[in-house]
Amino acid sequence: MIEIISAERCIKCDLCVEACPDNVFDAVPDGIPLIGRQSDCQTCFLCELFCPVDALYVSPLSEAIEGSAEEDLVARGIMGSFRREMGWKNAKPRGTAGDMSYRIFETGKIIP
Repeated sequence: MIEIISAERCIKCDLCVEACPDNVFDAVPDGIPLIGRQSDCQTCFLCELFCPVDALYVSPLSEAIEGSAEEDLVARGIMGSFRREMGWKNAKPRGTAGDMSYRIFETGKIIP
């Protein structure tokens, strides 16, 4: 679930607002986006992937955990870690050429 939008890091590009399929964020003219509907977050991590400055933290858990204050996450290198691990840079995927997961669709059969 989306937990943090860093006021220090955010560059007000609204890429997270555009990327979110569940309309969790509210754009604010000349301001950082607001988390308007946190309970609607489906933890898809798209906002974190698209953020070019690591200003977002999406927790894989539905409840906040100890040590998840922004300064703790920054110190531990967690802010933006999902984007880095996935190889995304400048809101675009990189290093995905070796990903073969698309092959599950080659047979044309849906496997239950």
